[in-house]
Amino acid sequence: MLVEPRDALKLSLACKALKRLVDCNRIWLFYLQCLQEWDSIFFAETSLRDGYPLRMISSESEELSFMRVYGQRAQVPDSIIIDGGSGYCKFGRSKNDSPSGRSATFLEFGNIESPIYARLQQFFVTIFNRMQVKPSMQPIVVSLPLCHLMVHLLSFFYTESAKASRRLLKTAILNVLFDMNVPAVCAVNQASLSLYAARQTSGIVVNIGFQVITIVPILNGKVMRQVGVEVIGFGAFKLTGFLKEKMQENNTTFQSLYTVRTLKENLYYVALDYEAELSRDTKASMEIMGEGWFTLSNERFQTGEILFQPRLAGMRAMGLQQAVALCMDHCDAAELTGDGSWFKTVVLAGGSACLPGLAERLEKELQNYLPSSSICNGVKVIPPPCGVDTAWHGGKLISNLSTFPGSWCITRKQFRRKSRLMW
Repeated sequence: MLVEPRDALKLSLACKALKRLVDCNRIWLFYLQCLQEWDSIFFAETSLRDGYPLRMISSESEELSFMRVYGQRAQVPDSIIIDGGSGYCKFGRSKNDSPSGRSATFLEFGNIESPIYARLQQFFVTIFNRMQVKPSMQPIVVSLPLCHLMVHLLSFFYTESAKASRRLLKTAILNVLFDMNVPAVCAVNQASLSLYAARQTSGIVVNIGFQVITIVPILNGKVMRQVGVEVIGFGAFKLTGFLKEKMQENNTTFQSLYTVRTLKENLYYVALDYEAELSRDTKASMEIMGEGWFTLSNERFQTGEILFQPRLAGMRAMGLQQAVALCMDHCDAAELTGDGSWFKTVVLAGGSACLPGLAERLEKELQNYLPSSSICNGVKVIPPPCGVDTAWHGGKLISNLSTFPGSWCITRKQFRRKSRLMW
């Protein structure tokens, strides 16, 4: 039976009202704002959705359809995110809040930052087995190191040989993954991922890695190697080793470097004023299962101090504040943008960058060390936004984009075609 004309009119008006409501961008914006990570979602969808190279965002850019974003995000496939490194690796699913597994890569696999096919294959096979997933079932987001270790530290960033070595490592990683039938791969350097996790597309990333510290200028997602990437020739492993020596000097016994690392992660900090801290009572204790209680004092902040005064550990190297200031000076001299402020946001990354007080101390040192007030005005140092998993969370941002995997990934077919053209 047909409805009465009056009822049909009411239904028509109701449908039009419902359509206007559904088409209203603000209601879908409201739905997205109800999600826990709204700030990160908004940053990602406005800054990263078009893939690399990043699009310049202007105030007059077209309005984003949040209805489309909401619908597309619901259909994005689950991905595997792998943040490797010379020291430790984190891996997990893109729909999870944090990595599901970790591995001491330097102990288990050796140097995975060298383009050795068999070693990389063992690394990825092990991760897929531990996650109990088939490589062919989902896209992969993998972090790329800024360099691999055996390249000459003083000149490896902006030379033809350096460029070739980076390409060789990336090609080796892609070859391994596509030979395992992974459908699509997104490979992004670690520093950029850490910057994205801080909801920034431009700035300087200070990554305290396992073997070296890198100070990386990034503009609109691109590493500005021609401006200058600074390298300090020690990293987290040296910090742990220095602490080990201090404990041995004080006749403190421990079973392994794992004990030392655990103490470093739980009791250690960076002093805002090193000389003043020496006169304070800084004793603190911690119990480690199976080994008992450990009580430490000045070692708690002396370990982090070698970041600023490497000579305390007998090293001839730039202090962190010197390297960052030098990088900023190069960025300022390059005059790449009109406002000259893109490099004034400094994002810390890496496990040892999580030391309490490090961001505040570095900001203070930069204010005193930078050559001119025009550079130091507005400098802000951000602690690792997601702790030790910062780069992994940068990969998670990309893998949950409404345009993923299309805008960020390369497929096996595209890679093979590109490889043929290259050779």
